[in-house]
Amino acid sequence: MYALVDCNNFYASCERVFNPSLQNKPVAILSNNDGCVIARSDEAKNLNLPMGAPIFKWESFCKHHKINVLSSNYPLYGDMSARVMKILEHFTPDVEVYSIDEAFLEFKGFDEYDFNEYGKIIRKRILKWTGIPTCVGVAPTKALCKVANKIARKFPKETGGVYVIDTDEKRIKALKWTAIKNVWGIGRRLQKRLEAKGCKTAFDFTQLTDDWVRTNFSITEWKLKKDLEGIPTIALEIKEAKRSIATTRSFEYTYSDIENIKERISTFAASCAEKLRDQNSSCHMIIVMLSSDRHKKDAEQHSASKTVIFPYPTDSTLSITKAAVEAVKTIFKTEIKYKRAGVIVTGLVPTDNHQLNLFLHENPKHRPLMSAIDRLNKKYKTDTIKLANQDLQRTWKMKQERLSPKYTTKINDIITVK
Repeated sequence: MYALVDCNNFYASCERVFNPSLQNKPVAILSNNDGCVIARSDEAKNLNLPMGAPIFKWESFCKHHKINVLSSNYPLYGDMSARVMKILEHFTPDVEVYSIDEAFLEFKGFDEYDFNEYGKIIRKRILKWTGIPTCVGVAPTKALCKVANKIARKFPKETGGVYVIDTDEKRIKALKWTAIKNVWGIGRRLQKRLEAKGCKTAFDFTQLTDDWVRTNFSITEWKLKKDLEGIPTIALEIKEAKRSIATTRSFEYTYSDIENIKERISTFAASCAEKLRDQNSSCHMIIVMLSSDRHKKDAEQHSASKTVIFPYPTDSTLSITKAAVEAVKTIFKTEIKYKRAGVIVTGLVPTDNHQLNLFLHENPKHRPLMSAIDRLNKKYKTDTIKLANQDLQRTWKMKQERLSPKYTTKINDIITVK
C-alpha cells in the first residue's frame, strides 16, 4: 500500500502556527518581490481571490474583505517542510518527498495494519509536533493515493482527514467522482484529447484499451492508467543528483551600477556552490546571465550571458564566485537598468569521482574551508558565514514589505514566552 500525506494550505498554515490570530481568517501569500498571489487559505479561496492575482490590482479587494496578505517566508516554509518530512520517516523508511508540502509513503510488510487508524496517527503526530494540518490518502497505488487524498481533503468531517481505498468498489466509486481534469498527471492538452474521446472522469479513462492508450499517448499515460486500475506501476522515485543547478532572481529595484550587480552575482554563485556541495557534485562550467526590465518598453533593453569553463571541476564558493563576477563584468553595460540576473552551474560530476588533471587542480585549502562554512551555516540555519563581497545583512534582497519573522531559522526571531 501507498499513502500521500499533503499539508493543508501549507504556506498559510506555517504562518498560522506562529501567529494564531490568523486562524480561520483569510490569508494570501505573495510571490518573490511581493508580485502576485501564490498561495491562499480556504477562507481566501471562498472569497474568490484568484491564484496569480497581481497584488497591485487586488489590493483594494483584499482590504475590503480583510484578507491578510503576507510576503513569502521561504526560510520558514522550508524548515517546517523538513520537520514534517522527518516525522514521516518515523512511520516508514520508504518516503518520497514529492514537493515542499506533500510526500508519498510506501508500506512494505504492513499487511495486517489498519491504515485508516494509521493515517489518523500520522495526522495527529504531525499536528502535535509542528502545528501543520494534513490530509492522508491511502491506496494500492500512487495515482489512487492522489484520488484518496482529494476525497479526504474535500470531505474532512466524513473522513476525519483520512481516506483509504482498499476495495475495488471504493476504487470505482472514487474514480467516477474524480473529474478527468483533476487526475494526477493530466494537463490541459491531454484533458482536451481525452474529453474528445468521451472521457469525463478518471473511471472513463480506465475503460480505454491499453493498446489505444499506448498508440495515442506515451508509456507515461499507460502507467497512469494501470495505476488507476489498482495495478502498482508508478514506483517511488529515488532522489537523483541534479544535472545542473541554477539560482536566478529578479532584483528588488533596478540596478545600473556594476557594484550592486557584482554583489548579486556573487550571492547567486555562492548559493549554487553550496547546493553543489550538498549533493556532492562539482561543476565544469558556469553560465552568468544578466537582463534589463523587459516590462519597461520605453527603456533601453539588454540581455546577455557569459559561459566560463573551468580547467578542473570545482565546488568551491571562492572559485565559482570569482569566475562569475569576472564574467558579469564582461557583459555589463553602463546606463542600462538591470532587473534580473542568474548563475547556472552545469557539467556536473561526482566530487569524489572525476578525471584528475595532472597540472591543474583546486587549491587544497578550499575543501576544508568550505566544509567548515557549510557546517556553521547549517548549524545556525542561516548565512552566518559569507564572502566579503556579499551583503552581510540581506541575502536575497527581495521586496518583502509584509514579511513575517523567521521564527525557526533566525535566533533573534524566536518567540519569547513571558
